[in-house]
Amino acid sequence: MISLSEIVREALKSQAAAKQRTLLALIGIVIGIGSVISLVTVGEMVQLTSEQQFRAMGTNIITIQRGWDDTKGNAKRPDSQEQQVTWDDTKGLLKQVKGLDMVAPYTSSWGQPLFNDQSLDVPVLGVTSNFAGINKLKLAQGRFISDLDGYSLFGVLGAKAAQKLATLGDNDPLGKTVYFKKRGFKIIGVLERVEDGGMRPFEINPGMMIPIHTSFMLKNKRPINAIMARVAPGVDRGQLKDSINAYFKSVHPDMGVQVRSAEQLIAEMAKQSRLFTLLLGAIGSISLLVGGIGVMNVMLVAVSERRKEIGVRRALGAMQRDIKVQFLVESVILCLAGGLIGIALGVGAAYVLAKVNGWIFFVSGLGLTLGVGVSSAVGVFFGYFPARQASRLNPILALRDE
Repeated sequence: MISLSEIVREALKSQAAAKQRTLLALIGIVIGIGSVISLVTVGEMVQLTSEQQFRAMGTNIITIQRGWDDTKGNAKRPDSQEQQVTWDDTKGLLKQVKGLDMVAPYTSSWGQPLFNDQSLDVPVLGVTSNFAGINKLKLAQGRFISDLDGYSLFGVLGAKAAQKLATLGDNDPLGKTVYFKKRGFKIIGVLERVEDGGMRPFEINPGMMIPIHTSFMLKNKRPINAIMARVAPGVDRGQLKDSINAYFKSVHPDMGVQVRSAEQLIAEMAKQSRLFTLLLGAIGSISLLVGGIGVMNVMLVAVSERRKEIGVRRALGAMQRDIKVQFLVESVILCLAGGLIGIALGVGAAYVLAKVNGWIFFVSGLGLTLGVGVSSAVGVFFGYFPARQASRLNPILALRDE
């Protein structure tokens, strides 16, 4: 029986003799493997980056919002008058519910704040001093909102909002006045940019924060959009959720609330990300399938062109399995070479996407395993039929082939 080293050497010679055909087959496999690697790696990077955003704030953060009752499907609509979370509800929450270290209610308003008679188009958040601590906000300039500010007309700009002022010609917004709903707000602070996502409200970077009581003054109603809270160590999340629901039932019998924890969102996000990664892998597999069909076509052409060679080898005593193994090895080598190049290109594409989007870059172990394993499997799968055809050729008819 012919040794494996001799089979590999012969396979490399055969592929080198048909450079153009080999190159065409390689391109298909490179594109297919590269697509699978890059898409799977991107899916895992997105998942890791999203999880990091949650963990950066800590997994002990929860949000409480008005909404449907978790335990009752016939609750009233969440926009009804009696379904508003109020400031008094927030004050009672810390006293009545054990296991919360800190609460930070906030309101949210969209409008057209003006600076030098030019529209800023930024959201406005009504917050307390605890809002900065729970969201881990850092100041670039000035100070944050204090609970002693009461109904003062003060504002703290997010990083993107400060950039908007800079484009209007003011690089030092401290002490300047931004007008919102016909009232002038003095800018007392500017925040450093924070990572979007996680449990943080999306309005922080592009918005302006004002004292929460001032935000009540600007509205006909006094609803709280959401309450962020920090959970004390060792508190059972399930029992805490039940206690929060029971508290709001006692103050608003017809109102339901939604309690979401960072751990719960991370678990849901991980599940969705896995489905997303599988979907991306399935999409990339379509191009891999096309590449595999290309390899099979190339190997069938090789069998057709080398009929005499096959006939001579059979006449000299080569067995059918020897011929089959020869062509299978050629197919696997071709796909492995394409797979290695595809891995390099796929990782490179994932790196570029990570840098452009600010994701955490890493080389996916799953992606590398898929690259080598799938390319080998493609070589065997799509090379088997041509190898079988070659091994079953009649040696006499093959020798007579012109």
